Amino acid sequence: MDHRSPFDARHPGLLDPFTAPATASFTDYVAATAPHLLPGRSTHAQAAAHGAAGLDVPHGTTIVALVCADGVVIAGDRRATAGNVIAQRDIEKVFVTDSYSAVGIAGSAGIALEMVRLFTVDLEHYEKIEGVPLSLDGKANKLAGMVRQNLGAAMQGFVVVPLFVGYDTDAPDASKAGRIVTYDPTGGRYDEWLGYHSVGSGSVFAKSALKKLHDPANDLATTIRTAVEALYDAADDDTATGGPDMVRRIYPIVVSITAEGAQRRSEEEIAGVVDQVIAGRTEKPGG
Repeated sequence: MDHRSPFDARHPGLLDPFTAPATASFTDYVAATAPHLLPGRSTHAQAAAHGAAGLDVPHGTTIVALVCADGVVIAGDRRATAGNVIAQRDIEKVFVTDSYSAVGIAGSAGIALEMVRLFTVDLEHYEKIEGVPLSLDGKANKLAGMVRQNLGAAMQGFVVVPLFVGYDTDAPDASKAGRIVTYDPTGGRYDEWLGYHSVGSGSVFAKSALKKLHDPANDLATTIRTAVEALYDAADDDTATGGPDMVRRIYPIVVSITAEGAQRRSEEEIAGVVDQVIAGRTEKPGG
């Protein structure tokens, strides 16, 4: 009687992935057992058959990130668009990925959300297998590899551009522990040392605001206010970026990461900040 598992029969000479030695990378495990579930893999056939433009998938923008004396802040608006149509008004684009990191997404929303979920599971899997969290540079490199795996889909129009932030608990100077890492569609990763960055269609307007308003020495409360100001300016000039919706009470998502860990700021707190920004713009529309 043949006691081999179906995997052994299909792949003679290879270990069953469920009994093989554990890998610290959940992504590698998925690639070996179910590669079609990786972000971007299922999109290739669809894009080839229909063309990227024909699918008219939702896209998300704008994300801003700023370092401050206490750590780092990342924030995103809530609008997703499909062509000239608002696909969703309250999409979430900023996610806490572990105790000391977070990711904001811009680009093809479906693939981006899938990528962030897998990245979050991968960080948790590594910590369970190794017994220690992955280093901040390790997290940034892991995300770069996932963006690189999406290159085929990116070349067909399904681009994902994440913005990664984290607090380096091993940094010798706590005032410089907040880090921002940017990526290009090929998976290239770049450390942002100016203290602020933005991605998405409204990023040019957001960065113009940050260039004038941001100071890395500011406290956390002031930095959160600056992030909301930058998103307000982006929404003022970019139709794909949603401004605060006072009627539906839809506000930007803001995450701060300090020595105490990553924290998504409450809706009540951000609503108060938005009220301050709008009151200021009422008196001085130019900001």
